[in-house]
Amino acid sequence: MTRLVALLRGINVGKAKRVAMADLRELLASMAYTDVRTLLNSGNVVFSAAKGTPKAHAQKIKDGIESQLGVSCAVVVKTAADIASAIAEHPLKKSANDPSRLLVLFTQDDSSLASLAKHAEQDWQPEAFAVGKHAAYLWCANGIIESQVAKAVGRAAGEHGTTRNWATVEKLHALAQDAG
Repeated sequence: MTRLVALLRGINVGKAKRVAMADLRELLASMAYTDVRTLLNSGNVVFSAAKGTPKAHAQKIKDGIESQLGVSCAVVVKTAADIASAIAEHPLKKSANDPSRLLVLFTQDDSSLASLAKHAEQDWQPEAFAVGKHAAYLWCANGIIESQVAKAVGRAAGEHGTTRNWATVEKLHALAQDAG
C-alpha cells in the first residue's frame, strides 16, 4: 500500500465549492481507498492505495468529487515520500520564521515547477520565492493577502498548483506517516 496525500484546490473558501470533509472521506472510501483521513476543512486528504500513479489518483478523485458531490476542483496527489522530500529540501529556512506566512506550492507534475523558475530570479524583498525539485516555496513576510509574490506565482501556476502553509504541510507529513 502506498500512502498518498490529496490536495484539493479552492474548496471551502467562502460560500463557493463547499465540500464536507465527512462526505469527502466517504467518497474516497467508496473508491476503494483505505485509511482515509482529512485534515482541516480545506481539502487535505491522506489515504492509502494498493496501486496506481499519483496522477491517476488525482484524476479519479477529481472525477468522483464532480460526479458524486457536484463540485469541480483541481486535485493534486503526492506520495508521502514527495511530501517528506518537499519538507527536507525547504530552501527558505533561514528567512521564513512564521509557518503561517510560508506557503508551499505543489503541482501534479514536478516538471511544471520549472515554469515558475523565472519568478525565483526576481528580488521580492522582504518576501522570497524559491523553486525546489518537489515544490515551490513562497515567503510572504507581511502576510499572504497582500503578498506580491503570492499574487504573481498564483497567476503563473493557475489551476496547475495549490498552496498550503508550512504548518499544514508538516501536519500532513505527520498524518501520512501515521498509517492505520
